[in-house]
Amino acid sequence: MASFDEDATTMAVEAARVAVRSAGPVDIRSLWFSTVVAAYLDRTNANTIHAALRLERDAPAYDAGGSARSVFGMLRAALGSSGSALAVASDLRVGLAGGPDESYFGDGAGALMVGDDSDAPVIAEIVAWQSVAEEFLDRWRAPGELRSKLWEERFGETRYTACGMEALEGAMKGAGIDADRVDRLLVTGTHGRAVRAVIGRSGMKADLVVDELAAGAGVTGAAHPFVLLAAALEKAAADELIVLVGLADGAEALVLRTTPAVLEVRPARPVAQQLSEGAPVSYGRYLSWRGLLAVEPPRRPEPARVSASAAGRSVDWKFGLVGSRSGEGVVSMPPAIGDTERLPMADALGTVKTFTVDRLSYSPSPPLIFAVVDFDGGGRLPLELTDVDSSEVQVGDRVELVFRRLSSADGIHNYFWKARPLRRRST
Repeated sequence: MASFDEDATTMAVEAARVAVRSAGPVDIRSLWFSTVVAAYLDRTNANTIHAALRLERDAPAYDAGGSARSVFGMLRAALGSSGSALAVASDLRVGLAGGPDESYFGDGAGALMVGDDSDAPVIAEIVAWQSVAEEFLDRWRAPGELRSKLWEERFGETRYTACGMEALEGAMKGAGIDADRVDRLLVTGTHGRAVRAVIGRSGMKADLVVDELAAGAGVTGAAHPFVLLAAALEKAAADELIVLVGLADGAEALVLRTTPAVLEVRPARPVAQQLSEGAPVSYGRYLSWRGLLAVEPPRRPEPARVSASAAGRSVDWKFGLVGSRSGEGVVSMPPAIGDTERLPMADALGTVKTFTVDRLSYSPSPPLIFAVVDFDGGGRLPLELTDVDSSEVQVGDRVELVFRRLSSADGIHNYFWKARPLRRRST
């Protein structure tokens, strides 16, 4: 589950940062973002991700959303674009208390870097892709509603199973392979019974089916094809054939072949590691965070809406966390007037020098923990701490930076950076 200060955009930033660190220095020429729970309508959410990653101004950023199937359309667009592209999918699933959606789904995001080998080694190439579009009503959510509704399960299972098998057989025929040649099978979708039915009818051995991660992460909806593919590629050998099937308003099936370069990949934060880094949250707090349980709000004025003009004057600082360094080597955050050297700080590590636990200030999840952080290499900044128990914070704690939502007012989200306890980083 996502924290109270996370949404589809902040999770997308987190996944994209991991992908960028894993890929190394790549000139990203476009950004593509897909979600079914966009933080904004009538404006481009991908622009926020673009700003947080500090991409070049001439690298366009586009949204694709509305359905879980859109992630595949977005991936097609990214693959057809010029230069290296970053494709990101994110989803935050909400189900009624005690219902099957609550236990089956999870929140998450995944990111893929796509392009040719001119910027970085290609670790997997698409051999065949088969799409099946079919109009039928299985899962839907009216605009403004918090949770999805589902038609009778047997109906969706029948239709999805047929679509999934058609797409799977078409993709394998296009690749010129049969079930015996497949090394890994990934099947995902928002209909669990249909997913299991396609796996059962695929004719592939049980040991070839990649764990859907439902027990550890839940099925992360629109993001899950990317999450599963990332997990599979982290364990793959050279010249493996991976088949990915997605069930969403029809079906999509891709056959990918890994290259020898897959053996050289060193993920900045492997999927298995991320799953192990979670922390328990009480059920009541979860319901409150999701808006399913009304709780007594803090008896303090709610935050005012963010000024669009003020935010527009400091995009590099507010979204990219770019400070500055003077000629004498003094690091300033925010950047100081007169400093000519700009200093990106989003990947910097720091140490908590002092902190306060505030039980009076307004927060959707009190108490609010504020700390003064000294950064390695220079720079000091007061920051809110997140993903931490107030009883466990200590002076000297090591922290890293994450992009989160500080508050929302009048439909405007105030995004900035917070600090959280340092998690392991692969080298």
